[in-house]
Amino acid sequence: MEGLDALKISEDKKRYIMEQLNPVLEEMVADCIHKMPRDPVPYMLDWLQQKKATEEDKLLSPEERQRLTQENKELTENVMKVRGQVQEAAKMATSGNVVEEEEEEEDDEDDEPPPGWDKPQSTGARQSVSAEAYGEWNAKKQFVPPVIPKSDDQKDRLKNCLTKGFLFSSLEDHDLSIVIGAMKEVSMTPGQRAINQGDQGDFLFVIESGMFDCLIKKPDGSEQCVKTCGSGDVFGELALLYNCPRAASVVAKENGVLWQLDRDTFNHIVKEAAQKKRARYDTFLAKVPLLSSMDAYERAQLADALKTQPFTDGATIVSQGEDGRTFYIIEEGEASATKNGVEVMKYSSGDYFGELALINNKPRAATVTAKGNCRLLSLDSAAFKRLFNVQELMEKSSSRYS
Repeated sequence: MEGLDALKISEDKKRYIMEQLNPVLEEMVADCIHKMPRDPVPYMLDWLQQKKATEEDKLLSPEERQRLTQENKELTENVMKVRGQVQEAAKMATSGNVVEEEEEEEDDEDDEPPPGWDKPQSTGARQSVSAEAYGEWNAKKQFVPPVIPKSDDQKDRLKNCLTKGFLFSSLEDHDLSIVIGAMKEVSMTPGQRAINQGDQGDFLFVIESGMFDCLIKKPDGSEQCVKTCGSGDVFGELALLYNCPRAASVVAKENGVLWQLDRDTFNHIVKEAAQKKRARYDTFLAKVPLLSSMDAYERAQLADALKTQPFTDGATIVSQGEDGRTFYIIEEGEASATKNGVEVMKYSSGDYFGELALINNKPRAATVTAKGNCRLLSLDSAAFKRLFNVQELMEKSSSRYS
C-alpha cells in the first residue's frame, strides 16, 4: 500500500487495485517472465482471454460444460475439413507455387515429376477441386470401399510396402486395412506403361518391386526420363490430389509389381486421415515456440509429415555420438539430456531437440532419455530440411544452447 498512498485517488480505487487488479497482473507477469515470448503484447492479450474463459468455465454446470465441449469439438473438426478443402483449391489456383512445391518434394521420392501437371483439362467431364471436395462431404455416408480378395501373403507384402510411403504413414490400423482391401495387384513387364502423360487420373500406384522410369514429353515429341522410382514409391497421386491430368508417363524398366488404389477410396480414407491428423496437431504445434513463425498452412504440412513415437520411462531416445537422422518434439511427458553422464538440459511438452545434428551434419551431442512415459513427434531429415528454415533454426539453436 505504500506506493498507493502517494497516489491522489480514493480509498475505493486503492482497494480495487489491491483486490482486483494486482492478483491478475502479478499472475500474468509471472507467466510472461516464465515463457519469455518474443512479443509480449499479443501473448498477454491471449493470456487475458484464456483467463476470462477459465473463470467463465467455472460458472458452468457439468452438463453445460460437457455440451459446450462436444460442440467445440464438432466445430473444430468442421473448420479443419473446410480449411483443408480451401488449401487444396488454393494450391491449384496458384500454379506457380504448386510447381515449386512439387520440385522440392521430388527429393522425398514420393511424388511423380511435377512439370506440366497444372495444364488445363482436355475435357469438361471432371468437377473442380472444390466441387469434388464438397461432393465428398455430402456423399461420405454412401461411400462403400471396394474389397478385392487377397491371400495373407499378399496382405503382409502390401502392408510392408505401404508403411514405407509418406502418404499412408498417418493411417490408423482400421483405415490401413480398408486401403489394403481396396488395392488391386498389377504385374508389369519391361516397357509396359502404367500411366500416360495427359490422361485423366482415377487411381494411383504404389510400387512393391521393380524399377520404373518417369517420362516427360519434350517439345519435339520425344520423351525424357526425369526420375526413376523403386520399391515403396508412389506415383499418380497428383492427379487425385489436384484433379488434373497425368503429369508424366511411367514405364516399367523390368518386371515389377504395382498396387493400384482407386480415386474414391483415396479421397475418403487417405485424405480423411490427413485431415484428422492436421486437426489433432494444429493447436498443439501453434503453441510450440520454434514454430511461431509458421502460418496455418505450413503447420498443416508439418502435421502431415510428423510420426508419433511412444517411449517408456528410462528409454533412450537418442545416444551421444550416433548419427542424427531425426528431429523430435515432445508432445506429452518429459525427457532429460545428458552429456558425458552429466545432465545438461530438461525437456517437457512443446520442447524440441535433435536439430543440431541435422543442421550441422554432426553426431549427436548428447544422450536424451525419457523421464516417465512420454510421446514424441518425429520428423526425418529430408522432411526437416524441406519444411524448416534452417538459417532461422541455426540462430535459435545458437542462443538456446549457449
